Amino acid sequence: MLSDHYVNWFRHTSPYINAHRNKTFVVMLPGNCIEQPSFNNIVSDLSLLLSLGVRLVVVHGARPQIDRALQDSGHCSQFHDGVRITPREQLGDVLKAVGAMRFLLEASFSSGLPDSPMHGAKIRIRSGNFVTAMPKGVIDGIDHQLTGSIRSVDAAAIQAILNNNYMVLVSPIGYSFTGEAFNLCFSDIAISISSAINADKLIAYNDDGPICDKQGRQYRELTLLKCAKFLAEKQKHSLTNTYFALRSCQRACDAGVNRAHVVSAAEDGALLKELFTRDGSGTMVYRDSYETIRRARIEDVVGILGLIEPLEQQGVLVKRSRELLETEIDYFIVMEKDNMIIACAALYPIQDSSLGELACVAVNADYRNSGRAAKLLTHIERQASRTKVKTLFALTTQTSHWFIEQGFHESDAEFLPRSRQVLYNLQRKSKVLVKNL
Repeated sequence: MLSDHYVNWFRHTSPYINAHRNKTFVVMLPGNCIEQPSFNNIVSDLSLLLSLGVRLVVVHGARPQIDRALQDSGHCSQFHDGVRITPREQLGDVLKAVGAMRFLLEASFSSGLPDSPMHGAKIRIRSGNFVTAMPKGVIDGIDHQLTGSIRSVDAAAIQAILNNNYMVLVSPIGYSFTGEAFNLCFSDIAISISSAINADKLIAYNDDGPICDKQGRQYRELTLLKCAKFLAEKQKHSLTNTYFALRSCQRACDAGVNRAHVVSAAEDGALLKELFTRDGSGTMVYRDSYETIRRARIEDVVGILGLIEPLEQQGVLVKRSRELLETEIDYFIVMEKDNMIIACAALYPIQDSSLGELACVAVNADYRNSGRAAKLLTHIERQASRTKVKTLFALTTQTSHWFIEQGFHESDAEFLPRSRQVLYNLQRKSKVLVKNL
């Protein structure tokens, strides 16, 4: 049974493997996560992405490591609005800590012992002076000294390295035209690089666990607007690493990245679950339409059949052959999520009348009772409003309550147009539901 489960799981990952191949991901790896017990597994998971054809830019942080380096040297860090002030005399400790993290990551991605996930990976890494920085300056009367802000990103250099199948590793240090080094915020670097190279995803690791609402329910996905509202409320409470990770995702999407993900460093395999399963394990922020409703195409027939066949077997829907579906595909709309058809519905206009039949409303079992059927109905109604259809009718044996909740009222078979009365199956005893638009 375990073997069968594995085979089934592996087969279901193939659409995501194909979807992610040759895509560019920017990964934020904070210093806290580098010290997690699961760090080696994180490295293995990122290496797996590389082996599957994903182009990776990893931007690492080093805040706790810098804290310790400064403390060991007898220095006390000062912060302004969450940003570390970097005096010139402390820059050496900052560079030492950042360099140690860079070398640790390079060593970790270079490992390849037999009987380990990294065996045979042979990952090639390139770092460099990709970020040009400038002084952050004086803010609220406080001189940030050698704490910098990003002036520009050498996107062409990064793309050239990615095109040669190298992983790009970026440290939170920037360099100025005057030859100085500046301490930078690693999340600012990740966001700037994501925007500059038109990355397909930003992935932000965090170590605080899942992002949940007030009732403790995990957010699986957030639109930009919902994310901004959540952050505004969260800021009134505690500024955790999760808050900063989510804020980075929101800023990245606002800068043009289509999707950004917060994944837990504490959950083993969180990245793989997020990217290679339909519902993921973390929280996704998105700027585009994550679930789209569109007109069905001929290549959607197999997906529609997969939705309606279980309902046909239960007697909920009248059986439709593949051939019939292919000839009637123009009447259908589908809801698509990550290239998978999860719901469908059809509108059949009745010739020489203002009636239209709503038919074949079906939702994948994993997504029922979530309002998706109502969204399809709204789309159908808008579609009908652009034609001469003024009244919808539907035939159902088991879902009459749902139609009534959506504004339909019960009628009888005599209401049906003559072309449908001839086809009406008395043995099914379907109820006739009607809605005026």
